[in-house]
Amino acid sequence: MRPVTPFILLFLAVAVAAPARAVDLSPCLLRSEAGGPAAAARCGRIEVPIDRTSPGEDTIGLNVAVVPALSGRTSDVAVTVLAGGPGGAATTFYAGFRGAFMALSRRHDVVLVDQRGTGDSLPLDCPLPEDLLMVPDRESTQRDARECLAGLPADPRFFTTSVAVQDLDDVREALGYERLHVYGASYGTRVAQHYLRRYPEHTGVVILDGVVPAGRPLGPRLAINAQVALDRILARCAADTACGERFPDLAGQLAVLEARVAKEPTPLSLSHPLSGETVDFRLGPLELATALRLLSYAPESAALLPLLIDEAGRGRPEPLALQALMAGENLAGTLSLGMHNAVVCTEDVPWVDPATVDRSALEDTYLGAVQFDSLMDLCEVWPAGVMDDDLLEPVISDHPVLLLSGEFDPVTPPAWAEEAMGGLANSRHIVAAGQGHGAAIRGCLPRLMADFVDSEGFETLDFGCVERLRAPPFLLDYAGPSP
Repeated sequence: MRPVTPFILLFLAVAVAAPARAVDLSPCLLRSEAGGPAAAARCGRIEVPIDRTSPGEDTIGLNVAVVPALSGRTSDVAVTVLAGGPGGAATTFYAGFRGAFMALSRRHDVVLVDQRGTGDSLPLDCPLPEDLLMVPDRESTQRDARECLAGLPADPRFFTTSVAVQDLDDVREALGYERLHVYGASYGTRVAQHYLRRYPEHTGVVILDGVVPAGRPLGPRLAINAQVALDRILARCAADTACGERFPDLAGQLAVLEARVAKEPTPLSLSHPLSGETVDFRLGPLELATALRLLSYAPESAALLPLLIDEAGRGRPEPLALQALMAGENLAGTLSLGMHNAVVCTEDVPWVDPATVDRSALEDTYLGAVQFDSLMDLCEVWPAGVMDDDLLEPVISDHPVLLLSGEFDPVTPPAWAEEAMGGLANSRHIVAAGQGHGAAIRGCLPRLMADFVDSEGFETLDFGCVERLRAPPFLLDYAGPSP
């Protein structure tokens, strides 16, 4: 059993210091799907209409959590944290990455709203396909989509970004905050930008981490961005004396491995690292591609890639397969697939003209064109939903906006943040050296974000600490990196 004394003390402090709210909040603990310590909060529900264009009796109970400021101070300005995906829940995201927000929460309440369709806000859950992020054929993709639609608890057309920002502002008002400082990660940066556009008078400063520019559809560049990031990770190994000597031909090894599993997928019996049970697993081209992509997300797992590729190339694919297995299970536990589909089939895929997509460039990547084709096939049967006319237009604002990018981000490269800055007159972009997707938790960035929120601007910030960020060293064997 986890110790509860610190949580009890925090609840007592909240009971004394917190102002009256229009929502009944009670003590709760927030947990990440990946495990780890729980975060103390106060939780409640706020009812909002499912269809905001024609409100009726059908409502959604939004799951809301407030993590009170550590100082015990009260304020009419809070911070809200928006999760990525699409399909991630803010409460579990915060619990898993709250180290990024500890400094920021010293003086500010943190408001978490599981976006409609995620977490405990009427989740639109569907089983993930067996091949995780890429279903190999049109028939399977569309069959899975129809089965998913048939089992949903509500009409997915009302589970989009344009509706979610209205929910968020309802929560702000119900909790009695005048403004929200907004942090968004990955897809959450789209929600953050649209909230800024729609409710500028209720928005404080904005932090965009792993930026999706307004008007930039997800899909056409996913495979290309992933390939660029992997190439840069392998090039970094080649340029590193120890890594380059230990793994002198990674690109060649990977090409041979890809050809081998494409010709004949490798059946494996794996010992599950958590349960200890024996798990049957097939390492084929889709599983290999999924493993490479998900391992590229974080610098710690990217540091494993040369060793795992080398081991698999030498006939020992089990460690790489285990990483693929665990990454897929973590994804399955954190993503509401129906909500994901509701967003991409409204805000992304309908705005992509396949005739303008360079298929040869996609097919030259390790992901190939399968993921792009799967999204296009999915959205042929998935209904498009509610979308504001200006959702895809550049956001024009003079609010202070801090943009964060990882140098080796395989999903939202730094160039995308530069693109988003076009209409943000009071913005600053930080590229975190050696980092991947999601930079807020790295190095001094949690403190820098807190200073930015506290000062509501850039004038007093010291960006010098960012220059000390580095990628972790590559693992040369299972004992760890060289001294």
